Amino acid sequence: MSAVLDHLRLMARNNAYANERLYEACCRLSQAEFEAERTGFFPSIRETLNHNWEVDRYYLDALKEEGQGLSVFDTPHLPSAAGLKEAQQSADRDLIEFCDRITEADLERDIAQDRGKSGVFQESVANTLLHLFQHQIHHRGQVHAMLSGTSVAPPQLDEFFLKFDRHPAAQRYWETD
Repeated sequence: MSAVLDHLRLMARNNAYANERLYEACCRLSQAEFEAERTGFFPSIRETLNHNWEVDRYYLDALKEEGQGLSVFDTPHLPSAAGLKEAQQSADRDLIEFCDRITEADLERDIAQDRGKSGVFQESVANTLLHLFQHQIHHRGQVHAMLSGTSVAPPQLDEFFLKFDRHPAAQRYWETD
């Protein structure tokens, strides 16, 4: 197996693990805390998590070449942390399955991404995956910071890769150890 494919597959699993931990915390918030205006790129935890979920769906659609394009953004935002947790888990499973299926040759394959008025752009599978992971990390960090101003402490999200430091919840995402 190639190091690149191994890395992308681990990143998909790390993504699912970090989302799981973050949603465990967010599901303990009151609805008012979940929706409260906060400092961040998006004005609330609810809006930030909805953004991550819809962007994941957008890139998964492009990666799987399903043709929905920008219409994924027409889905109404989900109102609760519990509903978003379930929806995000589904997207995370799809991402893991996609990464498990791709081959070395797929990484350089170009896929279409509809950018609305700017047109349709071609991006490689590899660069799209790298961007998707970076996007998730970026906005999860914002939610993590927003949690600091709530009644729920932000969870540790980086205990995935090292055996020494691995969180027990991360262990099930590892096929071998």
